[in-house]
Amino acid sequence: MKKILFSLLFFFSIQAMAALDIEITRGVVRMIPIAVASFDVNNPNNPNDMSRIIANDLNHSGQFKVMAASQLPQQPHDPDVVSSDLWKSLGLDNLVIGKAVPTGAGQLQVNTTLLDLFHNNQSTPTVLTQQSYTIPSNESRALAHHISDLVYEKLTGEKGVFSTRLAYIRVTPIPNSRHKYYSLMVSDVDGYNAKPLLTSTQPIMSPSWSPDGKSIAYVSFETKLAQIFVSDVATGKRRLISSFPGINGAPAFSPDGRYLAAALSLGKTNPNIYLISLSGGQLTQLTNDSSINTEPAWSADGRSLLFTSDRGGSPQIYSVNIGTQQTQRMTYVGTYNASASYLPGSNTKFSLLTRNNRGFNVAIYDLQSGTMQILTQGSYIESPSPAPNGRMIVYSTQVGGRRMLGMVSSNGQVNIHLPGTVGEDQAPAWSPGPV
Repeated sequence: MKKILFSLLFFFSIQAMAALDIEITRGVVRMIPIAVASFDVNNPNNPNDMSRIIANDLNHSGQFKVMAASQLPQQPHDPDVVSSDLWKSLGLDNLVIGKAVPTGAGQLQVNTTLLDLFHNNQSTPTVLTQQSYTIPSNESRALAHHISDLVYEKLTGEKGVFSTRLAYIRVTPIPNSRHKYYSLMVSDVDGYNAKPLLTSTQPIMSPSWSPDGKSIAYVSFETKLAQIFVSDVATGKRRLISSFPGINGAPAFSPDGRYLAAALSLGKTNPNIYLISLSGGQLTQLTNDSSINTEPAWSADGRSLLFTSDRGGSPQIYSVNIGTQQTQRMTYVGTYNASASYLPGSNTKFSLLTRNNRGFNVAIYDLQSGTMQILTQGSYIESPSPAPNGRMIVYSTQVGGRRMLGMVSSNGQVNIHLPGTVGEDQAPAWSPGPV
């Protein structure tokens, strides 16, 4: 059992993402019916049309049933030409229209409107929001994600997460060699614009975002020994945080950004949970026993940590109070639970990895009811990481013998695969917000 948990500590974190083909693996029940018309005036079938990005974003959230531009009878760009009767006959509640027109000098003029087709049951739709932008043409994807966030928030009342980013590890073979490259990657939330922050011939693991989204902590084996670094996302500049004898693993930033929680063994056999001050490097030990204690994850108020421990005979989720250092067991359903993180905005629900007769899967545990909702149906799933609004969870999975990333909605209704184009994509970490 200890060997299994050490595998969790050191080999769950090898991630990635790239330009992708989306595969929806589960269906939906009832969501907001919405259509997104083409933004391209001259070529509605343009594969780089902003409308496709917006439609994909909304579809993946688990909150919308999206009719994409290619399915529409018309491609309106102006709200004055939209008749509610036609669009309501298609079973739609809302319509997103827009226009993206090059203006010269590499600029793009973008207008977008979100329409309510049912307001007051009139034939003329109601404008819910209307925006205009002038941007460099190479920023059209970023603007599309921003528009998705606006639509999501207007119709659900919650912040969207489409302008966030993912960190992960990409593992690629070295040509004519048995060895591999390990790259710490950062990409848009849909896998595009992936860029390496660091590449090494030795394993890189366990990335974790700072609360301001400007830094990433991770474990590197570049000296053949585990060390914890923090790198600046914009510049790549980094500093060594922890290089103690033995295990230095599973770093997690505190909500105020002042500390890292980490699993350290300090030369002993098994790791315990410690706090590392980022200003002075001082250590505070939070757990103290001979079990494996790893994978710390902070509560929103910074007063406690979830962590994985096998002290009861099998991996389960525990909590430790920062002030009193008292611990309590949190999960009592299932024989194997690990990799827990509180869902943002909740101190009673957390995502985790659980094992059942199908293998390892993503689940949500409700502390109040003591119940577990299993969200995925795979067998080789690892490293769940919830979105900043708690509505989606990204994870690593294996399909066709290849590691890739997946996302599942927290209601379990939408499950997608985000296959990369090269290498093995594993152990994702979702950024805390737009960065």
